[in-house]
Amino acid sequence: MRDDYHRIMYNYVRTTTRLYKEVGVDRDAMRKLVQWQQSPRRKPLVVQGIRQCGKTWLLKEFGRTRFRSTAYVSFDENPEYEEFFAVKDVERIVENLSLVTGVPITGPDSLLILDEIQNCPAALNSLKYFHENRPDLPVAAAGSLLGISLAGSGFPVGQVDFLKMYPLTFGEFLRANGADTLADYAEQVSRLEPVPAAFLNPLDEQLKTYLVTGGMPEPIRAWAEERDLSLVETALSQILRAYELDFAKHAKPTDFPKISLIWASLPSQLSRENKKFLYQSVKPGARAREYEDALQWLIGADLVTKVFRSTAPGLPISAYDDLGAFKIYLADVGLLRRLARLTPSAVLEQDQNLTEFRGAMTENYVLQSLLPQLDGVPRYWSQSNPPYEVDFLVQHENRVLPVEVKSGKAVASRSLTKFSTVFPGQTPLRVRFSAQNLRLDSDVLNIPLSLAHQGNRLISLALAQLHQ
Repeated sequence: MRDDYHRIMYNYVRTTTRLYKEVGVDRDAMRKLVQWQQSPRRKPLVVQGIRQCGKTWLLKEFGRTRFRSTAYVSFDENPEYEEFFAVKDVERIVENLSLVTGVPITGPDSLLILDEIQNCPAALNSLKYFHENRPDLPVAAAGSLLGISLAGSGFPVGQVDFLKMYPLTFGEFLRANGADTLADYAEQVSRLEPVPAAFLNPLDEQLKTYLVTGGMPEPIRAWAEERDLSLVETALSQILRAYELDFAKHAKPTDFPKISLIWASLPSQLSRENKKFLYQSVKPGARAREYEDALQWLIGADLVTKVFRSTAPGLPISAYDDLGAFKIYLADVGLLRRLARLTPSAVLEQDQNLTEFRGAMTENYVLQSLLPQLDGVPRYWSQSNPPYEVDFLVQHENRVLPVEVKSGKAVASRSLTKFSTVFPGQTPLRVRFSAQNLRLDSDVLNIPLSLAHQGNRLISLALAQLHQ
C-alpha cells in the first residue's frame, strides 16, 4: 500500500508541474501570497487545502519569482530532518536547513518552505518561534490533512497566518485552456444586463467541460494538453485512489471503514431531492455518534464541506445553525462526477436520465465557486411542512441573502418566494444561479452559471444598484 501511495504522489507532482509550466496557469492564490510577502505584520504562513490542488507548486513558483533564494524542505521525502526541530533555537534550525539544502537562508529575500509539515509536529510548533525570533524571515508551511493535524496539535493559531487553497476556479480553468478572452470578459462585467451571446454561449460550453474535469490540476492538464477525456478519467481515478490510501494511512484504524462508507455514499446523498445528510444512507442502522468522527475527518482533510441548516437569516449567521441538520458537498465537482461513475458524455450531452444528479452537480459547482469568494461557509434554509428549501444562505457584508441554484432555464422557485414571506424585510436581494442570462429583476438577481466565480462581485453591483 505504501508503494502505491508514493507512486501516485510521484505521478501527481510530475504531471502537476507540467500543467503549470506548459499551460501557464495563473492562480488567484499567487496574488494572496504576494500580499502576505508585502505585509508589515507578516507571520509564518500555513497553506491549507485539499491534497493535489497545487500547494507545493504554488509555493515553489512563488519562491522562484519573488525571492533571491528558496530553501525547500519536504518532511515526506526527508523525515530525518525532524531531528533539527527537537530544539527551540531558530538560528540552529535555520543553520542546519541551510546546510542540508545547500541554499543560504538569510532574511527577507529568502523563502523557507516546509512541505508536508503534518509529518513533523515539532516543525509545526516551531512556527511560533520563527514568528517570535525571526520575523524577518518569510516561512511558508504546507501539507495535506493539515486541518486534522492542527485540530489535534494545540497549536497557537494567533502565531501564524493562514491561506486556504481551493481547486482551480472556472476562471482559472478558462486561462489554463487558452480562453483568456472569455476569462477577461467575465472579470470585467460591470453592468447587470444580458451577456452577449458571443460571450455567453462559449462560456456555457466551456462550463460543460469544467463540470467534467473539475478544478484539480492534473485532469485539467490532461484536457488542456491532450484533449483526451480518457486521460481526464484516469487522472481523476488516480486522485480518488490517493484519497482512499490517505484514509488507510492517516485515519484511525477504527475510523477507516466508516470514512470509506461515508465517502462512497456522497453521490447518493446529493442525488435526493432533500439533500440533508442521513447517516442511515451510509449504512442501515448507522447512528450519528458512531460516524461523526469519521465525517469530521473528511471535513478536516478539506475533502468535503459541511453546510448547516439555518433557522433564520440573522447575524451572526452561525448563531442560527441547526446543528442536527446539514448537507455535505465534495471539494470538487469533477471528483463528484467520477466518484458517481458518470461518464463525461452524460454531462457533455446533457443526458435526460441525469436530471436529478445534474441538479446535485450544479449545486456542488456553485458552492465550489462561492467558497473562495466568501468569508465563511454558506448555510441553507428549509421547512418541512409544507416542504420548502433554499439551497444556500450567504453572508454578504452585514446581510444574509438567499441563493437558489437551477441547472437549467426553468427558474420558477416556490422556496425563494416563500423565504421572502417568512422573513419579510430581511432579504434586500434574492440571488439565483441558472442557465438564464444575467439580469436584475426587481429584487431577484439572476447570475448565469458560467459567471458563478464572479458571484460575490455581481451581488455587490446589484445591492449598490438597489440602494441608489
